[in-house]
Amino acid sequence: MTQAQAPHTFGLQLPEYPWDALAPYQRIAAAHPDGLVNLSIGTPVDPTPALIQEALKAAADAPGYPTTHGTLALRQAVVDWFARRRNVPGLDPKDVLPTVGSKELVAWLPLLLGLGAGDVIVRPTVAYPTYDMGAVFAGATSVAADSLDELDAETLAKVRLIWVNSPGNPTGIVRGVDELAALVAAAREIGAVVASDECYGELGWGAWDPENGGEAVPSVLDPRVNGGSNENLLAIYSLSKQSNVAGYRAAFAAGDSAIVANLVNSRKHAGMIVPYPVQEAMRVALGDDAHVSAQKALYRARREQLVGALEAFGLTIHHSEAGLYLWCTAGEDTWTTIGRLAELGILAGPGTFYGDAGHGFIRVALTGTDERIAAAVSRLGAKT
Repeated sequence: MTQAQAPHTFGLQLPEYPWDALAPYQRIAAAHPDGLVNLSIGTPVDPTPALIQEALKAAADAPGYPTTHGTLALRQAVVDWFARRRNVPGLDPKDVLPTVGSKELVAWLPLLLGLGAGDVIVRPTVAYPTYDMGAVFAGATSVAADSLDELDAETLAKVRLIWVNSPGNPTGIVRGVDELAALVAAAREIGAVVASDECYGELGWGAWDPENGGEAVPSVLDPRVNGGSNENLLAIYSLSKQSNVAGYRAAFAAGDSAIVANLVNSRKHAGMIVPYPVQEAMRVALGDDAHVSAQKALYRARREQLVGALEAFGLTIHHSEAGLYLWCTAGEDTWTTIGRLAELGILAGPGTFYGDAGHGFIRVALTGTDERIAAAVSRLGAKT
């Protein structure tokens, strides 16, 4: 190597993974005499339903390559689920694509759509960090906004992809039919794609809880939202939360025929394929509503306990009308609240991980066992 040459640094220059900053607080919380109550990450803790496990086992003899587009039986199960659970009739199975969890699609969608330098991606003001990382991978620009009306004309002219997340992570905000319809109409005026991350769609509470007399959370593919056309629309869903299969990486996307066909082709070239046994487990899971209702009942009970305990501790809960989280503030710095909870052996998620608008907030997950939720409730009550 000559003096003029410098060693090349390999790897993308990405920010540190944000959850690493929580490690010191986890050590404090783990030292509690009664053990850690980890409510920082929304990973399911209850068993994967037996019928799903059995479907995975029954498909374990899979010596050949699975198809990238997924089996027709799986795609038909998705179509039937959309019609039965999300008020989306008439979806064509060819317009459905299984994905390796939903996070990989969120991260790679801008690149797979062909976006790059000069293109703008809009994401919610308080949002899952992977929307921004997708822009980084594609070389595009990410802009935080909850409405296209917030953008100036120069930025608006560059918008190619709009992320909507309803129910939202971490806020639990639900966008109603009218709000989604207005967003779709505005996006179509500028020719932008709307990608709707709907992973918590089955977990509505209160007015959004059909089992308690509420309305089902609407999908972007609902004809009340899109006027009966899926053009430039993509809905993304994961079975991780509703079916306790986060370890399976089981998700799917559906919508615009041309977009899905292009994604299928790109993913064939890249080898991005859901394993056949997982496809079969997804098919069975999507056909059974009973296990979804049973799991939701567990989360509903845990949520009711935590709401009262957190409020008694001095926290105010904002939004949180759906999903697996309570979005809270004590009117102080985020890390002060995180530290006070850690002293009680409770680990929560810092709102600062979700954008500038998350400062002062924390995210408390409902994903603790009944015993650990009860422990958290007891500790919070002891400090009132």
